[in-house]
Amino acid sequence: MSGPAHDMSRPARDEAVAVDGGAAGDSAGSAGDEETEEAALLGLPPAAPDDRLVYGGHPDQVVDLYRPPATAPVASAMAPVSPGTAPVPSATASASSAEASVPSAGGRIAPLVVLLHGGFWRVAYDRTHLSPAAAALARHGLYVALAEYRRAGGGGGLPETFDDVTHAVRAAAAEVPAGTPVLVAGHSAGGHLALWAAARPGPITAAVALAPVADLARAHDLGLSNGAVAEFLSSGVVAESLGKGAVAESLSTDTRAPRTPAPLTPAALTARIAEADPVRLTPRVPVTLLHGTDDPDVPVELSRRYVAAHGGGTAPVVLRELPGVGHYAAVTPGTDAFAALREALFTAAEAARGAVPESAPESRSGAPEATPEADPGDGQFGRTALTGGESGCTAPDRRAVPGGTVHPWQT
Repeated sequence: MSGPAHDMSRPARDEAVAVDGGAAGDSAGSAGDEETEEAALLGLPPAAPDDRLVYGGHPDQVVDLYRPPATAPVASAMAPVSPGTAPVPSATASASSAEASVPSAGGRIAPLVVLLHGGFWRVAYDRTHLSPAAAALARHGLYVALAEYRRAGGGGGLPETFDDVTHAVRAAAAEVPAGTPVLVAGHSAGGHLALWAAARPGPITAAVALAPVADLARAHDLGLSNGAVAEFLSSGVVAESLGKGAVAESLSTDTRAPRTPAPLTPAALTARIAEADPVRLTPRVPVTLLHGTDDPDVPVELSRRYVAAHGGGTAPVVLRELPGVGHYAAVTPGTDAFAALREALFTAAEAARGAVPESAPESRSGAPEATPEADPGDGQFGRTALTGGESGCTAPDRRAVPGGTVHPWQT
């Protein structure tokens, strides 16, 4: 990704033309040219969300919500839905969740997709470039939660980024009734985080990873994006690459006092990579990987290595290689690769519908409950609950987006 993200405050234009039927998107999917693919994605206008959840005190601890057509106002805790009947809030629903709107059609709740953006974990790239994809997926019947998280150079790293993903997923899942399929999907670095989340306790029922950095050790050995893995996991490398003054300035917006970057030894960096490496973390839920064979940014080799590591496990792991496709087409509406993403999400949702994941205690009628502190050696970084504390996270708060419901929803 060569440029900064768009300004999310820009309203979306008529996406029926600019997104789903755009000529730029079609050319990106057929040519397989990386510059063409990137330009097609970044050239799309941002799509404003319908609502926003705030799950912490840092500006990046937010989740944008995109709803499909035919929504009905319900609470997060709700009675069973009968065909043709609007969902009924339960008596235990909280006042804040009573304002929620959960999509329903034909007596079934729309699957929830928590979408994690890429950008090699760097603060320069935010969720905005995936907003057209989020809006397009919503138009096709998915309830999409486009999550932001703290990133390298802006208060992120280990464990902060991983804590944020945990809390963002739980905050989004608290918006839907129990039994709703909860999928996590991510692109590039976001695909790495999705695979990490797939190995964690929680409400996730399936994961879909797009061109993921699925093998951190191999990505580090290859030096992807000028050493992005080391930059992300080693605050010392961040300090060296940005300058200590830049790091201190970028961390000044954190809800806690800025940390002083300290260099990591090679052994310490290797240990951190091992903690967060998907190839070392057995998935708890079914995983689908989509990866273009012509991807120069994140080689398909990384996804193949993930499948080799976990293909024979309890949870199904499937890799679908996309011939001639580069890094960006799968998240660019209007391409064949994006259609493959939609298919993968709906297939995963149908397989997961009604399944009860092995999860830590959750409360779908309000804020997620606190979970015990993880053992530092177990490779899990969800060390703080959503009630404050070390990660600075709070119970999710719904924020209306000015001019909400701006999309020309289509079935």
